[in-house]
Amino acid sequence: MNPSSPHQFLGFLLGSTHRRISGGFARALKPYDITPEQWSVLLMICDQSGINQKEVAAAAAKDQPTTARIVELLLKKGFISKSTNPGDRRAFQLYATEEGRSLIVNTLELEQQTINTAVAGLNPQQLEDLRSMLEQIYHNTGNLHHE
Repeated sequence: MNPSSPHQFLGFLLGSTHRRISGGFARALKPYDITPEQWSVLLMICDQSGINQKEVAAAAAKDQPTTARIVELLLKKGFISKSTNPGDRRAFQLYATEEGRSLIVNTLELEQQTINTAVAGLNPQQLEDLRSMLEQIYHNTGNLHHE
């Protein structure tokens, strides 16, 4: 293989594609003062009211410090609130505020438009195949071990 183009490497292509989609979504979200990473965590909290920070980190495939920073930003912006978990006083349960829920409702269409633009020209079977392949790659990379 002639490595003349980084696009010949699947990892590069996946990363570049993610950055383009994320960048487009970031531009769409700019008026709402939220990033795609923050938005995805807020969406998760809206969908799973009372979720704790550790569960958010695991579901979002983010490390604890990154998740903690995102949660603190969402708290400062008034998009979420937290309360002590009665079963574990060291853990906090996270809840979307009315402002946070409203933001998600008002921006879901922006996310869908971003994805629709990215997958334009693919038929439903191709989309299903793509989702299946990406899920397999995601699963496989969870099994990677680094020394």
